[in-house]
Amino acid sequence: MSVGSLYQYFPNKASILFRLQSDEWKQNTEQWRIILGERTRPPLARLRLLVDIFIRSKFEEASLRIALDDAAPLYRDAPEAQEIHEEGDRIVEAFMREALPDASERTRQVSGELIIMTMTSIGKTLSETPRNDAEIAAFADQLSDMLCAYLQNV
Repeated sequence: MSVGSLYQYFPNKASILFRLQSDEWKQNTEQWRIILGERTRPPLARLRLLVDIFIRSKFEEASLRIALDDAAPLYRDAPEAQEIHEEGDRIVEAFMREALPDASERTRQVSGELIIMTMTSIGKTLSETPRNDAEIAAFADQLSDMLCAYLQNV
């Protein structure tokens, strides 16, 4: 596709990056909905699966993710971005009600936020350095162990 054709659909570079980021957020949100909402597995098994897939995905598209993160200030506060993030929050809230049924609403909210922040921060940091499959698997396993231990102790 020529650059001219591309700009028939997108008015500028920021709109292209926003579309790529928006698609990635939507894909992640759907993935989280499927994994965390699948009730045939116990909550901690679902969390482990989510962490593994999430960490691996950070490495598969590391260069694209770095470029999107660099451009995030251009679109992170857009209404479409807020909608996608709110949907992700609802998915995590539902999972936390199931994972921590006896905890207060505030405890579940804080726990969910901590899990999301931990996963995204670690995923971002890890993806900035090339790693082999064994290293990625080890980090995913250790992160899963840490998050599961946290939930068991809440």
